[in-house]
Amino acid sequence: MSELSINLKWSLGEGELTPGKIPNSHEVIFNQDYKIISDAAPDWGGSPSNTNPEQALAASISSCHMMTFLALAAKMKWPVSSYEDKADAVLGKNSKGQMAVTKITLHPVVGFEGDFSIGDQELKEMHDRSHRYCFVANSLSDEVGFEVIL
Repeated sequence: MSELSINLKWSLGEGELTPGKIPNSHEVIFNQDYKIISDAAPDWGGSPSNTNPEQALAASISSCHMMTFLALAAKMKWPVSSYEDKADAVLGKNSKGQMAVTKITLHPVVGFEGDFSIGDQELKEMHDRSHRYCFVANSLSDEVGFEVIL
């Protein structure tokens, strides 16, 4: 079993801890030396210049899906030369009426070396397998899907 962690630091500073005025900006530290500034989503008063948890969740899903896809492609000896994605996260009410990321949709685009090509159905099946084997996607309870860009 692997245990992975981050460190999070927040301070009230000059702000107020009152409804609607809470300063949500904070540091998230990965591997003790890589830091990002995170905040609430802009619709919830956060700065659009900062990463928010919903984006970080979409990034985690996208990254996990890509790494799973590449591992499977390597086993199939597919000569993948590039991979890009745009992951969209939707914030809304889940089936319990709670605010949640209710849907994450990936839009992966895969490039291959030379004149290698595969059929659309085979590519969709590989993305489906990648989704099923993605550790992060398997950790979530609401819908996580993908739309392959062909």
